[in-house]
Amino acid sequence: MGIAVIIRCLGVALCAALLAGCATTIHNAPINRPLASSVGESVDRGQRASAGGDDVLIGLAFSGGGMRAAAFSYGVLSEFDETRIRSPKTAESLVDRIDFLSGVSGGAVTAAYFGLKGRAALADFRERFLLRNAEESLATGFTPTNVFRAYEGGVNDAEQFPRWLDDNLFHGATFREFDSQHRPRVWINASDIYNRTAFVFNDSTFSAICSDLASYPIASAVAASAAMPVVFAPVVLRSFPDRCAAQVPDWIEKAQNNPLAAPILKEAAAAIIRYRDGSVPYIKLLDGGLVDNYGLSGFTIARLSADTPYGPLTAQQAVNIRRVLFLVVDGGRGLSGDWARTAEGPSGPEIVWAAADTAIDSSVRSSFTAFDRTMSEWRDTLIRWRCGLSAPARARYGKTDRWDCKDLKFFVGRINFDELGRQRAAALNAVPTRFKLTPDEVDAVVAAGRDALRANPTFRAFLASP
Repeated sequence: MGIAVIIRCLGVALCAALLAGCATTIHNAPINRPLASSVGESVDRGQRASAGGDDVLIGLAFSGGGMRAAAFSYGVLSEFDETRIRSPKTAESLVDRIDFLSGVSGGAVTAAYFGLKGRAALADFRERFLLRNAEESLATGFTPTNVFRAYEGGVNDAEQFPRWLDDNLFHGATFREFDSQHRPRVWINASDIYNRTAFVFNDSTFSAICSDLASYPIASAVAASAAMPVVFAPVVLRSFPDRCAAQVPDWIEKAQNNPLAAPILKEAAAAIIRYRDGSVPYIKLLDGGLVDNYGLSGFTIARLSADTPYGPLTAQQAVNIRRVLFLVVDGGRGLSGDWARTAEGPSGPEIVWAAADTAIDSSVRSSFTAFDRTMSEWRDTLIRWRCGLSAPARARYGKTDRWDCKDLKFFVGRINFDELGRQRAAALNAVPTRFKLTPDEVDAVVAAGRDALRANPTFRAFLASP
């Protein structure tokens, strides 16, 4: 370590010490409410998906990656809107057939806003969010005060970014807007940094902490999903184990006791047990990408923990369905900085970003691999169950003897910049992953989302399937 670096480190430490008595308090008190009744619900697995009569199930997962990821996912939705799918009665926009949306960080903004407003979100999302400076409410400079706040847990607390999101997009909306009849179903993903697991803002997770999801602000969930370490203090939730009388479901104990259970399932079960036994009264949340930058953990856990061959679908949905499309919309995280070109570096802040990026890139590989395998096994399980139904059971679900129980196709894939050629992908990866972009950068990434969907082989195979 050089003398100049040592002097700089001592100066930062001195500034922090001098500011210790006067720095602004970080506001991150939990705002989630306990369940209204002490009876409580058992931890469900979210058995609610598409409408019972549909033969198509569509899910999209929007990755993290700041404004760039938000613009890329918006481009994909815009192309969905212009794509028609034929139903027995009519040809309708594919955007109206989306059943499930999962979002992380920048992708969570798009998922939440589209989930809230539907097609109307496509008309104003560019002006209301993509062309705005979403960092204008944040402290981003390298100042002594910010250094001290970073040392205390985060430069920005749990009030600034949620307030900005609420003022500009969500206007006080809570998860009550996403009721049981809402389509698409929306999951926002953060990371529980103590339990080192994904934390999904959905009915199952809030049932686990005995808290009321309906009253929780959407803006706060999205902010938790985007809370990069050090830049943001953790968003804090409180668990209320005394408000839940019902026992946790059997799958949790089975996962704990089964040495062959999938690690993602065992970790989720262990976290729920800690929530319920009171050993984790405060849950600290940061960027969802630290654990799962694709936002796939929630569905993977829902399927692995299901106690039926068709869960998390209902039996009627499982009988009716013929085609399943699930696409990961990957806004990408290109290499950042040029410190690998010299013997010196990276600096302290660069190390923090590099460590976070390393964790995020590692998470995407493992989460997609687990999800892809789970979906493949689920298809085989569904076909075995469907073909094993008795004649009375088939009749009960409205199927005749001519029904082809094997007529079930799964289309699972990723959409990313690589589908647009090396030169264009390089230019897109050079677009920053922060929460402000130039209009030209926004439009380039939105156009990339449209073009990448059209070029995607999984999507094209889905459209061509009978």
